[in-house]
Amino acid sequence: MSRYFITTPIYYVKDAPHVGHAYTTVNADALARWHRLVGDDVFFLTGTDEHGQKVARAAEEQRMTPLDWTNQLSPRFAEAWAGLGISNDDFIRTTEPRHAAAVGRFLSRINDNGYIYKDIYRGLYCVPCERYYAPDELLPGNLCPDHRIPVEELEEENYFFRLGAFEQPLIDWYAANPDIVLPESKRNEALSFIKGGLNDISITRTSIDWGVRVPWDEKHVFYVWYDALINYVTAIGYGEDEARFDAWWPSVHHLIGKEIIRFHCVWWPAMCMAAGIDPPAHVQVHGWLLLGGDKMSNSSVNRITPAELITEYGVDPLRYHLLRDIPLGSDGEFSAEGISARYNSDLANNLGNLLSRVATVVGSKCDGVGPAPDPSSRLAGVAGEVLVETSAAWEAGAPHLALESTWRLIRETNAELEATEPWKAEPGPLVDAVLGSALEVLRIVAILIGPAMPTTAIEIWRRIGLDGDPADQRLPGAGAWGGYPGGLPVEKGAPLFPRRKD
Repeated sequence: MSRYFITTPIYYVKDAPHVGHAYTTVNADALARWHRLVGDDVFFLTGTDEHGQKVARAAEEQRMTPLDWTNQLSPRFAEAWAGLGISNDDFIRTTEPRHAAAVGRFLSRINDNGYIYKDIYRGLYCVPCERYYAPDELLPGNLCPDHRIPVEELEEENYFFRLGAFEQPLIDWYAANPDIVLPESKRNEALSFIKGGLNDISITRTSIDWGVRVPWDEKHVFYVWYDALINYVTAIGYGEDEARFDAWWPSVHHLIGKEIIRFHCVWWPAMCMAAGIDPPAHVQVHGWLLLGGDKMSNSSVNRITPAELITEYGVDPLRYHLLRDIPLGSDGEFSAEGISARYNSDLANNLGNLLSRVATVVGSKCDGVGPAPDPSSRLAGVAGEVLVETSAAWEAGAPHLALESTWRLIRETNAELEATEPWKAEPGPLVDAVLGSALEVLRIVAILIGPAMPTTAIEIWRRIGLDGDPADQRLPGAGAWGGYPGGLPVEKGAPLFPRRKD
């Protein structure tokens, strides 16, 4: 059994979660579910990032303490993920005592190894970004390139991390591990930044109180990004349960948005090296979710909440759209028209129609009892090919290709029914063979779509008379042709996906 440790970024609690957050989290959830399906030991981590000046100022505006403010906001993320059927094993908050302890241990080790020193820092700081900018990175008028607001000029005593000491070790690490960051374009972006020369970076603040205190100097709190990155090791017992940490850390897979490449693909591996642990094993970078060509974010007016979309379309149709239409690694345009089109074409006309058609004809020709599949059916070969293609796509971190392959099996089965027209034939062995094979396809499809559409998978499984949850099956064995036993009651039921008219 292999281990698979997958993480999302921890989300900043400035506001309620939007569908851009959902895009990352649904992808991580689908990958976690797939790896459970193939028998891997999975640990799926998400959570919230709750420190920093931006949170402190927002709390002050609300006349609340930062902790009270974050206690109000963090549950919104947990509730949103529960509503989307997210199967995370842990939800970490950076305000938890376990995290403060891990941060202290991790950065004390870096300090003990000689990679932290104290100096005076002068720089241009964007509060919403929680980061400093070099003058040549700013827009005219000293505006933040992301938020387009003036940056602040700060001068204070800071502790610094000797990032420059890791320029060559990082270059060597990338050379030895060409697939460590995907897609390749993002790997090249990180490597180009490193080869441009690395400067030491500030990692503490004295001008704010809201953060994790520096163990060796209580005047300082750690800069929010350095605190936040360490959550990945906090959750698996760093410095507290070394056996658990050693078991899980080598199998870590970070799923991140492209705006935080520098933090995860430059600073974080260098921090790991400085602390004496291996850098992360894999970083998958995805693009932005766009609305009208602009990035969706908490600071923009174009944010849409997952709850609004669930109310309108349902959980699984939203999950399917995010996974099917926006490939990991690329920017993708999000639109109501896109969801509706995919809903009608793939869900209502293909999958829903297949289930309804088969259940109806089994009711009229087989007295509602599903026959066993035909071992020699043409669909057996198609199902075998689809299983191989779908598995390869999930393993490559390409849910859109996995779902495209699975829908090939659905389309081929609908075409087979159109060609044979069992609804026109007399009951008998030929009708039984066609319908039994279609039911076997539905069994296999229920397993294969489970990572993307878990609730739909369970409903298909139940309607064709099978007990339990398809998520409890194990591939590749459960995907072999012939698993539907026949002799089970098949329920027609209401349309799985009523066609939308918008």
